[in-house]
Amino acid sequence: MEIAARVSSIAFSLWRRCYRKTMSVGTLVTLEEYLNTAYSPDREYVDGVVVERNVGERPHSLVQTRLTILLARDYPRVFVWSELRTRTIKTRCRIPDICVTLHDSGTDVLEEPPSLVVEILSRRDEMGEVLEKLEEYASIGVPNIWLFDPRRRKAYTFAGHALQEVTTAIISATSPAIEVSLEELFRGL
Repeated sequence: MEIAARVSSIAFSLWRRCYRKTMSVGTLVTLEEYLNTAYSPDREYVDGVVVERNVGERPHSLVQTRLTILLARDYPRVFVWSELRTRTIKTRCRIPDICVTLHDSGTDVLEEPPSLVVEILSRRDEMGEVLEKLEEYASIGVPNIWLFDPRRRKAYTFAGHALQEVTTAIISATSPAIEVSLEELFRGL
């Protein structure tokens, strides 16, 4: 009996780990209900399900803070948003780690594609889920999509349904023209 109980416990633990992100809420909610609810930490909305995000690791936080400061300092004519709800498709709202717009929409949810979206990997992120988000950003016309892996000190751009590792010292975007030094961004990691 003890072995059966232990196997059940292990199986439940694996099941919970696989489904914890989407099953934690358990019921479908309307988009309007999601948009009118404050979550702490904020959550994404995917086809009626409120989805938890991985948050709170030092490398992720350092890169997010540093990039926000660098963009705001070096590009004062753009708006830099940290974790602002962004409508990707009709039934989905994502929360990019950082996004850049050319103007202030004056709303709590971006309905128009930002000029730049940035996602920063956390240790618990699953690449399939990250790629799904990047595809959504591309599908609404985001022209510049960046992905950072602070643990490996690597940067990627996403275009044409593929990640491309940045092999230069600078990551750049067009429209607006933005350049960021990877050495400066990853310093201290």
